Amino acid sequence: MTITTENTFAAGTNSSWLIGNYRLTDLSGQLLGAHVAHAGLIMFWAGTTTIIETLKYVPNMPIYDQRMVLLPHLATLGWGVGNGGEIVDTYPYFVIGILHLVASAVLGAGGLFHVFRSPPILYNSGGQTAKFHYEWNDSKQLGLILGHHLIFLGLGAFLLVLKAMYFGGIYDTVIGNVRIIDNPTLDPGIIFGYLMGMKDGSQNLLGMASVDNLEDVIGGHIWIGLILIVGGVWHIIVKPFGLIRRILPIESGDEILSYSLLGLALMAFISTAFVGYNTTVFPTEFYGSERLGLANVQFFLGILAFLGFIWHQVRASQRTSN
Repeated sequence: MTITTENTFAAGTNSSWLIGNYRLTDLSGQLLGAHVAHAGLIMFWAGTTTIIETLKYVPNMPIYDQRMVLLPHLATLGWGVGNGGEIVDTYPYFVIGILHLVASAVLGAGGLFHVFRSPPILYNSGGQTAKFHYEWNDSKQLGLILGHHLIFLGLGAFLLVLKAMYFGGIYDTVIGNVRIIDNPTLDPGIIFGYLMGMKDGSQNLLGMASVDNLEDVIGGHIWIGLILIVGGVWHIIVKPFGLIRRILPIESGDEILSYSLLGLALMAFISTAFVGYNTTVFPTEFYGSERLGLANVQFFLGILAFLGFIWHQVRASQRTSN
């Protein structure tokens, strides 16, 4: 495999490490190891940050005034929260932090295994592992991998549904307490109306971010969980249609990465609207009423991801023209 620094920050230097994972483009086994190790780093950050915030938490002081990053999210999920959004028990936060640290160790070990002990190319492993080897222009194989990703995302959506409906409930800012969501909205007209910017029969520019009750929030997660799982099975079984491949070419890693970054940008922009205006999903008890800074961070990350989409699209176009 030839490693190139063309169009990278390492151009004109001998510092090939600046290329990052780009040098693993054609090494499916080692690229998998890098991804697993990256997931371990994310888990490690989440675990350590949660524990640090738990240790420095000051009772009787609004959590949004303590510059917390993760505890507001855990409180929103109903962990350790009492009447009026008061944090009454920080032990669940400590347990969650430890669980993330344990998961980070497992993922880190998996990443190291794939980098140092497993064959650099999955195909050479044989057995069931070999079926996850891919070539960047093999749309059917990439569909297989995409399908598994979508299924796991769908299961993640259902974890929130289970927490809200069966395992303690989540925080409802309307009543100022944690409650079980026992009657989620499943009406497709209501749920998918949000995608069209419709709320209570009228147009709303906030779209999904205009949701003002937890029944719709959890119902939406049920729908998106089902769509993701069904879509995952579809992509595992069915090869992408020719029309789709013409609209979204699948010929190189740059194209695949650019589509992922575009999806991240979209999620960040949607999150900006939620953080800035929605007090059902982001209660003022935990996030305060002044959210400009939080919204700006989401918006900046969206811009960064969108620029990454353009960057890798240009690289893919250059590769095609050459």
